[in-house]
Amino acid sequence: MLSSALRSPRTAEAYIAIMRTFVRLRRLMDWNRSLARKIDAMKKKYDELFNVAFNAIKQLIAENQDRKSQSRRRIGFHT
Repeated sequence: MLSSALRSPRTAEAYIAIMRTFVRLRRLMDWNRSLARKIDAMKKKYDELFNVAFNAIKQLIAENQDRKSQSRRRIGFHT
């Protein structure tokens, strides 16, 4: 508001610089919000995929341990 009261070229330059700064800040904030949303979406997507993969790996490990315990023959003399 002070820049509208003062009519010098320097005041006009300062006013323009201030407005450009606010526009850049607004764009930066919007970009950060959209980036944050994209990162959250990717995190959810890949967390689900990794959970599926980890669950499959855990199941394979459990099946392998079951097979090992069942197929072992005891060595030695049995009474």
